[in-house]
Amino acid sequence: MKIKRFFSKGKLKSRRIRYFCKTMRKHYKYNPKTLSYEEVRNSLWKRVLRFLFSLIPGLMFGAVLFWWYSAKIDSPKEKALFEDLNRTKKELKQIREEIKHANRVLEIIQSRDENLYREILHAEPFPEEYRKMGVGGSDKYSYLEDLSNGELLKEVAMGIDKLQRKLYAQSISFSELHKLAKRKEEILSHIPAIQPIRNSDLSKAVGGYGWRIDPVYRVRKFHSGLDFTCPRGTEVYATGNGVIEVVENKLWGYGKSIVINHGYGYKTRYAHLSKINVKEGQKVKRGELIGNVGSTGKSTGPHLHYEVIVKGEKVNPIAYFHSDLTPEQYEELLEKSKASYQSMD
Repeated sequence: MKIKRFFSKGKLKSRRIRYFCKTMRKHYKYNPKTLSYEEVRNSLWKRVLRFLFSLIPGLMFGAVLFWWYSAKIDSPKEKALFEDLNRTKKELKQIREEIKHANRVLEIIQSRDENLYREILHAEPFPEEYRKMGVGGSDKYSYLEDLSNGELLKEVAMGIDKLQRKLYAQSISFSELHKLAKRKEEILSHIPAIQPIRNSDLSKAVGGYGWRIDPVYRVRKFHSGLDFTCPRGTEVYATGNGVIEVVENKLWGYGKSIVINHGYGYKTRYAHLSKINVKEGQKVKRGELIGNVGSTGKSTGPHLHYEVIVKGEKVNPIAYFHSDLTPEQYEELLEKSKASYQSMD
């Protein structure tokens, strides 16, 4: 019974299959001496080589597949990094445009500084070299060249540095103007702003500034001031606060004359006086009596020769009578000065 069960049909079939598979994996060689087939057993080294040769194609295929996957398909992390780089590039471009806009606005402020604020406050031009102060050469930004978006980063960094330099220079300029603005009242009180002779004391047309006929030499000559024709002894007033710098008494030329230094680059001269009521070094205020009209020096009759000197250059005094004349009176004085073709000295 035991033998019968052992060799039952199902189990016998299963044993035969396992034996067949096991036999197929083995190699046999015929031995003529023994007249039989003997199993060939491979060495360990050959078995290892056979395993490696069977493994290499799979590894190569896997490597090619991995390269293709890496090159063509981004990982979620790489995709996020690329998105961050693109966003950073857009932000840098936006910053670059904002820097350009800020520079344009700053140029407008600088223009107002030079052509408006400094003119109003009679300030010297701001030194251009301050606006062009250096911030370092291109080597300063070399560390950015190897980075992603390196050229854009370098451009933005340079733009920020230049903008900071200009803002710093402009802050210095505004600080100076702020100090001048605080002193504006004092400055305005020193700038010549009234007539040296009362309008009611004028007896005829005012000798104008510019090319006129010399009354003595009868030739065309440049007249560097205004001639106020009025009676001898007419009071002469300082046209702005200042210090008496020169008191002269010459037989020719300006005759008896006074020069007031008003500061801030302004001076005034009062010539051909009959009497001088001040002395050198004396402080005077606008509207203060300093002398009387005469006809001393090179003069053809009683009058006051009045000059305004700005930074060493004699300018037309007609522009400095804005504080004591109405617009109508100013226009009348301007017409009189233009109508006169001959000076009094």
